[in-house]
Parts: sequence; structure tokens; C-alpha cells
Amino acid sequence: MDVENTVAIVTGASSGVGAETAVKLAQRGVKVVVNYATSKAGADATVARIVELGGEAISVQADVSDNAQCVNLVEQAVARFGQLNILINNAGTTTFVDHSELDLLSDDIWQRTLNTNLLGPFYMSRAALPELIKQGGGDIVMTSSTAGLNANGSSIAYCASKAGLNSLTKTLAKAMGKHNVRVNAICPGLIDGKWSREGRGDNWQAVENFVKQNSALGKVSTPEDIADSILSVVSGSDLLTAQIIVVDGGFAI
Repeated sequence: MDVENTVAIVTGASSGVGAETAVKLAQRGVKVVVNYATSKAGADATVARIVELGGEAISVQADVSDNAQCVNLVEQAVARFGQLNILINNAGTTTFVDHSELDLLSDDIWQRTLNTNLLGPFYMSRAALPELIKQGGGDIVMTSSTAGLNANGSSIAYCASKAGLNSLTKTLAKAMGKHNVRVNAICPGLIDGKWSREGRGDNWQAVENFVKQNSALGKVSTPEDIADSILSVVSGSDLLTAQIIVVDGGFAI
């Protein structure tokens, strides 16, 4: 897909992978809607980075776990830029709970995790589809996780939500293919970012060292690495769809 002069929504773009993806898209000539749930300052900082590079962007608040807010987000994107071509479903949440501590995995954690990580991408995709069809097709990319492919992750609920997201990716790709809408997922392994570092606390260094020692490339991903992977999907072959793409430096080998 030739992304120049297209329009993208990036959910959860106030920091981390979302922010880097928004900036990299803008550098390719994409007009970007920077979504955030709570961090207006972070989203505004992402917009400022894009403007400094000569790009166009706006920030829009929306909690993707709420369907009405997803619809409004798409409406604001089209009202500002006149079209929508790319949707990056990046917003996510987790609560770090040891997998053996089942009693600590409360209903509230389950609902919050599933609502944001699984229902949110569905709501956003459903809201975006009519606009993508108007443009003759487009791209949806999910930021998933290797936690959806194995038994490792910040919590059992997080693993389940990402496994569901991988399934959603494939079923949406099959349903939307007739409209020339491609749906793919990027599955990062461990990412060296604020979220992982804060969640693992004093265990961070041990986890990072383990991943480096046991991966083919001997590296841990950065938000920029994952953003590059997302960009390669939307700017690559128009035949790429329904793919669950692992980006973990070869840790899973």
C-alpha cells in the first residue's frame, strides 16, 4: 500500500509503541489521529513531534473499551481529514499477576483486560470498516503479543486477551477481504519500555538478561522496533492478510 497522503488512527498513541508508530507513519506522509485514553499530555507530545517533522496530526481522547467512544473517534478522524485508510489497534492494558495466583485474578482485572485488549479492537474495526470501504480498502493492524501464542505473559487474563485478538485478526481478515481490507497482527515479545520495566519492578533486569541470552539475535525489542514492523505491514504487499507476525528477535525458536 502506498501510504503517502493517507489517514491513520493509532489507538493508545500517547507513549511507547503507539507513539513511535504514529511518528513513523507521519514521516511517510500519513496524516495521523493520535488517540489516548487518559494521557492528554503524552498524546499532545506525540502530535508535537509529528508537527516538528512537518507532518499533520491531531489528538483525540477515547476509551476504546467503549463502543460509542470508538464510533466518535472514527467520526472525528473523518471530519478532520476527510477519509480513513489505516487503523492501528494498539491500545492495551494489563495487570501483572503471577499465573499461579488464581485467586488474585479478579473479575475486575478480567473485564478491564478483555474490554480493552479484545473488545476495543473489535469496536474500532467495526466503526472503521465503512470508511475503509469508501476508500476501496485499507489496512488494520493489531498490536498483539507472543503472550497470545504461549503460556508466558503478565497475567493469564492478558494471555487470553491476546490469544483472542489473534483469532479476531484472522476472522476479520476473512470477513473483510471482499472489501479489500487487510487485517494483520504484530506479536512482540518482551519490549524494553516503561510498561514492562514498571510492571516487573526489581525483576526487570533478570527477565531482560534471560531473553537476551535465549534469543537468536541476543536482543530485546524497543518500541521503535515494533513500530517499524507495523509500518512494514501497512506499506508492504497488498496480498498480506490474516497473518500473526512474531517480532521477538528469535526468542521463540
